[in-house]
Amino acid sequence: MLVGKKEIQNQITSVISTKKITKAMEMVAISKMRKTEERMRLGRPYSEIIKKVIHHVIKGSLEYKHSYLESRDTIKKVGMIIISTDRGLCGSLNTNLFKQVLLKIREFMLVNVPCNLILFGLKSLSVFKLYGSAILAQITNIGENPDLSKFIGSIQIILEKYQNREIDKIFIAYNKFHNKMSQYPIVTQLLPLSPDKSILNKEKWDYLYEPESKLILDILFNRYIESQIYQSILENIASEQAARMVAMKTATDNSSSRIKELQLIYNKVRQASITQELNEIIAGASAVSVD
Repeated sequence: MLVGKKEIQNQITSVISTKKITKAMEMVAISKMRKTEERMRLGRPYSEIIKKVIHHVIKGSLEYKHSYLESRDTIKKVGMIIISTDRGLCGSLNTNLFKQVLLKIREFMLVNVPCNLILFGLKSLSVFKLYGSAILAQITNIGENPDLSKFIGSIQIILEKYQNREIDKIFIAYNKFHNKMSQYPIVTQLLPLSPDKSILNKEKWDYLYEPESKLILDILFNRYIESQIYQSILENIASEQAARMVAMKTATDNSSSRIKELQLIYNKVRQASITQELNEIIAGASAVSVD
């Protein structure tokens, strides 16, 4: 009995230590989530406005037909930008995203269309380097406040392949931040661009370009792609911290429940030990009195 009590005490001590760690990680995640959520929300207006401008431009009568608007009849190869986290302990955030990505890759594999990958985040690298798809570029250690310049080189690699017709479609996969309790995976087509009916209205218009449409549109379309990718990175970072906060809170609550269970078991074992000792004393006293 005494050995049992000692083992239970050790378990309680261990769970209490775990609870302290998960509680501390929860507090850190809350602090980081507030900063990353604010940064993500500050980026949304620019991302939305440039998206509206692009779709207004698409509706106009363009003198210069940009390659990003060209829908190709035959799809020989696709590209996928996958944005994951560098660290774990954020619940099923990465798992849910990877499931959606693998479904999309499998969809193209069934029609013999290979997929080239751009990987942002250590978790995506650890999964997809074993999967067999070609990895064009990879970036880890994204951090909570990423600099777009860190990603430009990788973005240019896949855009150049698209412009050279080595890739016919580009998708981007990331976790969209809805609120502190809800984040969901998105796999959406980045290129070629197609008109968004939710943005366009029925009026007809066009733009005057100075000095020339080709120069302006090349810059505009590239800025648009960069902004969408960067905003997706910010959304994923905010989602990571929110998911980690929830995961650590759940772990802390589970630790509290486990401590209560172990304390109840310990009290029962202790009571049984005391009862056994009393019975032994009574039995010993009875034996002496009989003698």
